[in-house]
Amino acid sequence: MSTYKSELLRLLEERGHIHQVTDPESLDALASKQVITGYVGFDPTAPSLHIGNLASIMLLKRLQDAGHRPIVIMGGGTAKVGDPSGRDETRQLLTDEKLANNIAGIQGTFERILRFDDSETGALLINNDDWLSKLGYVELLRDVGPHFTINRMLTFDSVKLRLDREQPLTFLEFNYMIMQAYDYLKLARDYDCRLQMGGSDQWGNIVNGIELARRIDGSEVYGLTAPLITRSDGQKMGKSVSGAIWLNEAQLPAYDFWQYWRNTDDRDVGRFLRLFTDVPLDEIARLEALEGAEINEAKVVLANAVTAMVRGADAARAAEATARETFAGSGAGEDLPTLAVGEEGIRVGAALTELGFTTSNGEAKRKIAEGAVRLDDTTVTDPGFLILPEHGSQMRLSLGKKKHGLITR
Repeated sequence: MSTYKSELLRLLEERGHIHQVTDPESLDALASKQVITGYVGFDPTAPSLHIGNLASIMLLKRLQDAGHRPIVIMGGGTAKVGDPSGRDETRQLLTDEKLANNIAGIQGTFERILRFDDSETGALLINNDDWLSKLGYVELLRDVGPHFTINRMLTFDSVKLRLDREQPLTFLEFNYMIMQAYDYLKLARDYDCRLQMGGSDQWGNIVNGIELARRIDGSEVYGLTAPLITRSDGQKMGKSVSGAIWLNEAQLPAYDFWQYWRNTDDRDVGRFLRLFTDVPLDEIARLEALEGAEINEAKVVLANAVTAMVRGADAARAAEATARETFAGSGAGEDLPTLAVGEEGIRVGAALTELGFTTSNGEAKRKIAEGAVRLDDTTVTDPGFLILPEHGSQMRLSLGKKKHGLITR
């Protein structure tokens, strides 16, 4: 039974989104009596977000679902510095043009998941470069600098861990937490923003912003973090053998995205359904109680729900249809990853690596030796086997039961 009165905190608690909250009683009372504006920041360091970011996006979705207003902050300004959190080395500095292109690529994800309109709870997307790049250096030092002590900043994990490992931390990165804190001050002033949310690694930065707003303006603002999402096998959420699981189609085909969720560990299905879908809690309880082969029903529900939310309902339907056709062994399916080869053909091991099924030709050779590789329905035992156009205009290459791709001319 939830201890919270507001729909917002009850929803976040029931779905497993809460790790830490500043002054939960006051935030709960505020959310019960008025519309709250809350934000999450995303630095556009790539042309797509990945599913490691999805937990934070879901915080904004839950905020809006509970009748409040979400703000997406695109970190066009903070990305010019780079968040040192969780890193051993300085991030690569990006040009204005690259940052603008990345923001354009990322924006569509939010437009699919959140509702943007002129209503009281309509989402906003704002670039913090609009104010950070206009700040005068001396102005920032005088207005904000007195509220930060080096002693305190050295205790933050993003700084302390880097120094403990004797890795360099540049003065540029040291300023990141000041810039993020200033964002909260600016949003509290201009948008009456009362809540900042993010991953658990952002706790220190969020607290900094809360304290800055209180010291300078006397604002009463709050912070909430979500737990770090890891899989039951101990792996960090969002990583696979072939790399990051990107949210954009351009970086990862919808079938591969769908298949990642379909391959979820049995132990994670219920938790991921709560975190990443709107499937009702009583239905999730039924699905996660399934055992044996029946748990695959829950995995398909998970894959369909997340893919429909992130890529659209059509993409989810196409991916499921492709999976059915492929796993039934009756065809190739239209949505599988595809590798086109020329007249010279390609070695089967190289094809596995090109499709992202293996990370190296050495790993491909091991999988072939284990009998795990099939071309159409024939097991391939020779790592040097050359797939040629005359073998067929379209062939299905499979690694195990879960990875399938097409070899075309």
